[in-house]
Amino acid sequence: MREIVGYAPGAFDLFHIGHLNILKHAKRRCDRLIAGVVSDEMLRLTKGISPVVPIAERMEIVRHIDFVDDVHCEDVPDKLEVWRELRFDVFFKGDDWRGTAKGAELERRFAEVGVRVEYFPYTMSTSSTKLRGALDALTAATARDA
Repeated sequence: MREIVGYAPGAFDLFHIGHLNILKHAKRRCDRLIAGVVSDEMLRLTKGISPVVPIAERMEIVRHIDFVDDVHCEDVPDKLEVWRELRFDVFFKGDDWRGTAKGAELERRFAEVGVRVEYFPYTMSTSSTKLRGALDALTAATARDA
């Protein structure tokens, strides 16, 4: 039987339980899991943000998660281009993408090459956006008090 390769991309900035949950759930659905860590440049280009933790450090953190078999630096905006390089069978994403135009487009394009898209529950209690907001507030308060 052929090995099923899964791919779970993310910024993995300010690593938290939501990141861990996606990787844990993804590993249960494939034989080999590749975590795609989005580069600093791609985060600036696609999300308009700079990560708090640099790419080399984020990759090192993710590389040491037991569920992850390999780590890939995602430095192109097109997920299909990443697939052409890695040839994964399943693409994992948080369900905040389900039902969106971006999610539908991703599903359509991956279906053309035989890749299944699977969604996992988005962790509402903790997110990088919330953590980034808390850091920004602390930084602002510290600057005010200085």
